[in-house]
Amino acid sequence: MTTAVKVPFADASPAELREAILPEDRDQFDRSYRTALNAAAETLRLDELESFLAHWRRLAWCQTDAGHDTWRAMLAKADRILATGEPPPGAVSQEEMEQRLAARLANR
Repeated sequence: MTTAVKVPFADASPAELREAILPEDRDQFDRSYRTALNAAAETLRLDELESFLAHWRRLAWCQTDAGHDTWRAMLAKADRILATGEPPPGAVSQEEMEQRLAARLANR
């Protein structure tokens, strides 16, 4: 018999999600939540609310799994790369990665 793996935050309420995410993301969370609730009230459909919950559940999982400080460091690194256009030290080019993958597959 297999045991089902419980995905973190799969059943988390909006309040639980808000508490789990980075404090600096909470204003965006609040705005997005109100937008989703308003859409549900207008359309009488839950599509946008369900999409909102799915997005923030994934984000809460990623942020808490990595840890808030690690998540912030990853975002800062991404911001530096986007701002400078330069890969981080030790990064491998796409071409080199493709060559490595091809070599690994060839050795199977």
